Amino acid sequence: MTEIEHGFPHLATVRRSLTALYRRLSADTVGQYAASVRPESVEFPPDEDPYLGAQRVARVMLQHFRLPDARMVVGFRDMVHAGNVELTAGPEYFVELHSRFKTDRRDVGAALAHEVMHVYLHRLGLELPGTRDNEILTDTATAFLGAGWLLLDSYREEPAIREDRLMMSAYKLGYLTPEEYGYVLAKRALVFGDDIEPWFSSPLARDAYRAGLVLAEQERRQPPLLAAGWAARRRYAKDRRAGTPSPEAGYAFETAAPRRVSFPCPTCHQRIRVPVRGRVTVRCALCRTLLECDT
Repeated sequence: MTEIEHGFPHLATVRRSLTALYRRLSADTVGQYAASVRPESVEFPPDEDPYLGAQRVARVMLQHFRLPDARMVVGFRDMVHAGNVELTAGPEYFVELHSRFKTDRRDVGAALAHEVMHVYLHRLGLELPGTRDNEILTDTATAFLGAGWLLLDSYREEPAIREDRLMMSAYKLGYLTPEEYGYVLAKRALVFGDDIEPWFSSPLARDAYRAGLVLAEQERRQPPLLAAGWAARRRYAKDRRAGTPSPEAGYAFETAAPRRVSFPCPTCHQRIRVPVRGRVTVRCALCRTLLECDT
């Protein structure tokens, strides 16, 4: 167990991952994942054989991500990471989980969700440059497509012995911070109405989800969106007159006629360009979200 990073240090990569996911899959395909993996489908009782149980949970993930022709062979060994998958041409894939999962089964579903998502993205040919960014893409896709609440629920505090003292130590899986998982899950909830907060067994996970929800809802109230608050609208009007961009809100103005403003879609973060002419309803060409704007 190591110190847990907090906040939103990977936010730019998370947003880039959401855009890449919509571009590769299409809004219709993303919409097929409106229902999340349910808790009872990944329950792993202590009396179940660890190998058979892991195979069963792996099949749940394969079915959820619509990989019916793929087969997972799951084993256990001591290693640094929680899991690892050998990415081949398929249809058979070999997954290794840390040996601790043989006895502590709470997060087997979370670990397998991440590894099966690696297979899913591998088959799509979707990746970001660099190992770190590609892992962030994997966690973001897992969360946005309905299985990542399990990764956030792995965030908990437990007693641990350090220097002959009993202390509380935090633990989680994945590369995103707890708040970043909460952010992606909140964005998913706002799109699909799929509220998974009652499923969290960890109070820390619930708090992180709510922190992410604050940011996700804030993005829906940034100008030129009509839902923006009075102070934000006043700042937008001032910036519009001066042609000044706002890195914080994300909007920028074009000087060429007809004058336009561009801003990130609050769902997929694809940039949208609209004329500066007052109230207008815009549909994002990528994710098809309808946006009420006052430009």
